Amino acid sequence: MISLATVIKVALEILQWLIVARVLLSFIPHNPRHPVLIFIYDMTEPILGFFRRLLPATSLPLDFSPLVAILVIQLLEHFIS
Repeated sequence: MISLATVIKVALEILQWLIVARVLLSFIPHNPRHPVLIFIYDMTEPILGFFRRLLPATSLPLDFSPLVAILVIQLLEHFIS
């Protein structure tokens, strides 16, 4: 039987890969109305938006929220296992 910790860990791993996909997609031109892209944005925006609000604004045109989100997800995975 699959434990709750395993299910949470797999969900966090999937979320982490969706964030990586979103970062990679930001470097290439794409159709923002594509259903797969809409799914990726819908799944990652709540967590990235949360970290964007927490992080101070910088003069650099870089979004550090994916980096912070992945670090927090990895920390959560470490505590779960």
